[in-house]
Amino acid sequence: MWSDTSVRESAALSPSPEASPAPAPTKATPMTGFLKVEQLAKAFHAEKPVFADVNFTIDKGEFVCIIGHSGCGKTTILNVLAGLDTATSGHCFMDGREINGPSLERGVVFQSHALMPWLTVRQNIAFAVKSRWPQWDRSAINAHVEKFVALVGLSPAIDKKPSQLSGGMKQRVGIARAFAIQPKMLLLDEPFGALDALTRGTIQDELMGIVRETQQTVFMITHDVDEAILLADRILLMTNGQETAQGYVPGGMAEVVVNPLPRSRTRAQLHHLDGYYDLRNHIVDFLVTRARAH
Repeated sequence: MWSDTSVRESAALSPSPEASPAPAPTKATPMTGFLKVEQLAKAFHAEKPVFADVNFTIDKGEFVCIIGHSGCGKTTILNVLAGLDTATSGHCFMDGREINGPSLERGVVFQSHALMPWLTVRQNIAFAVKSRWPQWDRSAINAHVEKFVALVGLSPAIDKKPSQLSGGMKQRVGIARAFAIQPKMLLLDEPFGALDALTRGTIQDELMGIVRETQQTVFMITHDVDEAILLADRILLMTNGQETAQGYVPGGMAEVVVNPLPRSRTRAQLHHLDGYYDLRNHIVDFLVTRARAH
């Protein structure tokens, strides 16, 4: 049974005829509150907030995905966490300090790669590294850049410009740049949405490996249910605002689902794991019947 809290956490999902019996319900471990979002709301029109009363926490080293239909406010929440937008009300805290504007403590990877076209891969990443550590000399910066370019498998292309790279390679550069500044938190806004399925899968695997190696804290927007199941420790489900017989109801955080699958999971084995179909069916059912897309 789902618990009656402001955001409901679950790993015990209804049985599916397609799957083996699900593992025993998994309780979420207590959050240390590395990131805290409290009573967050955003309204472009005072009488109809896009979302309201959004509360959640993210533990240090945790990977959290957020899913919901277009217009529910996912990107707005990410932009508030990045310091690129402000909420109408509510507060966001990271590592004990309120978020107030952009910071190199939070690395952002957007759906578009956002590379400077006149700079090479090396120079694009070095620009960010110089901003983070202005006291470093050229050799230290170059060694640091080469380490993170190698991490995403782009060493042979390090001195190429974006026009010479494929879409997947450009996204790898964006990911390397974000990791290179060693942020306390990584914010990903559908970073693989424009990629073909094969490239997307490869970069998902690479991202998962890097996150596990670095113990990076990640908040990610996705529309892909399988991507969320593969990557996330927890999945936040958001509803859209809607008109009801009682009046307008803002969107918000409907549920937080704990991923019960082994953290060592891979794309190839995902659909063979006990509990996978239960988890997937639960999220798809939410999107189809409860999220109220507009």
